[in-house]
Amino acid sequence: MAARKKVDHVCRKCHRVLDADKEACIICGDSSLSTDWQGYLIIIDPKRSEIAEKMNIDLPGRYALKVR
Repeated sequence: MAARKKVDHVCRKCHRVLDADKEACIICGDSSLSTDWQGYLIIIDPKRSEIAEKMNIDLPGRYALKVR
């Protein structure tokens, strides 16, 4: 039997990519999570990133560009 791959969840509010076992966002606390997302973004230094500024990202981490 093949093992099922865990699908990461994404917070609909802040777009943070979370592990599949999370029930709420660890950053904003919102419980509205989605598995339907596109575009993977890793922010290392949000203070120097133009993309982080446009997406209102203040903390380094993994983010999704589009969340449904």
